[in-house]
Amino acid sequence: MSSSPHIRTIFWDIGGVLLTNGWDKNQRSEVLTRLGVDLADYESRHEEANFFWERGLSTAEHFFNVTVLNQNPAITFSELWPQVCAESRILYPESVDILGELATSGRYRQATLNNESRELNAHRLDGFRLRPFFDFFICSGYVHEMKPHPDIYRAAIEISGHLAETSLFIDDKVENCEAAAVLGMQTICFESPAQLRDELAQLGVKAV
Repeated sequence: MSSSPHIRTIFWDIGGVLLTNGWDKNQRSEVLTRLGVDLADYESRHEEANFFWERGLSTAEHFFNVTVLNQNPAITFSELWPQVCAESRILYPESVDILGELATSGRYRQATLNNESRELNAHRLDGFRLRPFFDFFICSGYVHEMKPHPDIYRAAIEISGHLAETSLFIDDKVENCEAAAVLGMQTICFESPAQLRDELAQLGVKAV
């Protein structure tokens, strides 16, 4: 966190700040073990296929065909996908409260800035009723690049219509915050809702 000009746009990561991660290693292990999929075999294909999926360059069905279904023909996409979606949960209700308070205040524009496939991103925004809290969405599945690559932050800044120095980025990963700070964004490296509320107050970000 650093002090700087008046904040006009607040960018939120989702997984690790508001919700659980979408399809991280723990989620993969839970679902695939339950379905009897060989995890080591799956992981040997995950990284390459995920490069395209999380950048919006392939579909969920194609991703799971390549990583799971072609090797496990007894499993169908229609069986697998609901279980993938069910792994998403609210991680910090208090963080969602803060997000809602800031949205209600009308003082700031709010946006997502997250790494997620198009399909999981849509499920998470709609399933947990987060969409109304945001003015726009910067997701890797939409802009075809992932944090911490500089281009996703450049897209966020340009789409906001304001200077980088008036943007605040909230993320639970240090490397993502560091990448945003290089481009001039203010950052909070999330640890807990209480810490988030405290650091927001230090930056003068208030709902009332």
